[in-house]
Amino acid sequence: MASQSQGIQQLLAAEKRAAEKVSEARKRKARRLKQAKEEAQAEIDKFRHEKERQFKEYEASHMGSRDDIAAKIDIDTRMKVEAMNHSVAANKEAVINQLLELICDIKPTLHRNFHLG
Repeated sequence: MASQSQGIQQLLAAEKRAAEKVSEARKRKARRLKQAKEEAQAEIDKFRHEKERQFKEYEASHMGSRDDIAAKIDIDTRMKVEAMNHSVAANKEAVINQLLELICDIKPTLHRNFHLG
């Protein structure tokens, strides 16, 4: 009976050690998962920062070109306005004379459908 009791005690002790080993394995697994999550998050953050840096460089290079395009459009617009002002100054007198001639030189005639009585 003592050997049977001792055998049960050994089985209980073995079961306890097995439970401890399983518990320790679960803890190690949880630590590894937590570490893997942290490493993955660090890698994601690194990737995000790199992509944000690349985007800012791209944006800065294109915003600079937008300013250049705006400056070119501004210069072109000023040149066109200056050309129009020059054209107005050159043709102003002739246009005014034509308008005055058409307004002041009235030649009264009867309408072609008008019949005397």
